[in-house]
Amino acid sequence: MKHEAMKILFLTIIGALTTIKASAQTAANPCPCCAAEFRQFDFWVGNWETYQPDGKLAGRNLIVFVQDSCVIQENWTSAAPGYTGTSYNFYNPQTGKWHQTWVDNQGGSLLLSGNLEKENMVLWSDVMKDQKGTPYRNRITWTPNADGAVRQYWEITKDDGKTWTGIFDGLYKKVPTK
Repeated sequence: MKHEAMKILFLTIIGALTTIKASAQTAANPCPCCAAEFRQFDFWVGNWETYQPDGKLAGRNLIVFVQDSCVIQENWTSAAPGYTGTSYNFYNPQTGKWHQTWVDNQGGSLLLSGNLEKENMVLWSDVMKDQKGTPYRNRITWTPNADGAVRQYWEITKDDGKTWTGIFDGLYKKVPTK
């Protein structure tokens, strides 16, 4: 019994010290993701309808802050039934880059990293291989427009950046709040 009582006392002390340490860290840095670099992609947050260049609805995208606004979570639903995906976007001060991890309900995934270039967020993938084994690289650019819309332009290169082919061009328009 003595051993059990000492164990409970020890765990109580450890818990109290952990709480004190967490409180001190919060007081010292009440907003760990408030620096300007963490806010560079905020223009993409919102409830959007996404349109193709021909005006046809491509899908809907709800983009929200999570983890005390340290992460931007994307929640995509295609206009064509059956396709959804989620991405997590965050600034990493250790790398000095933005990172995106995309996963979808078809087993697909995509890892991107990059930075704000002027007003555009530009993220790249490492070299990947298509179904035929041909290497390629992705580049996705998000551009905030003066009217509040955001353009997402996705390109691939198969010749190390000499030429680029667009594979998605979406215009994000905010869904009016009711």
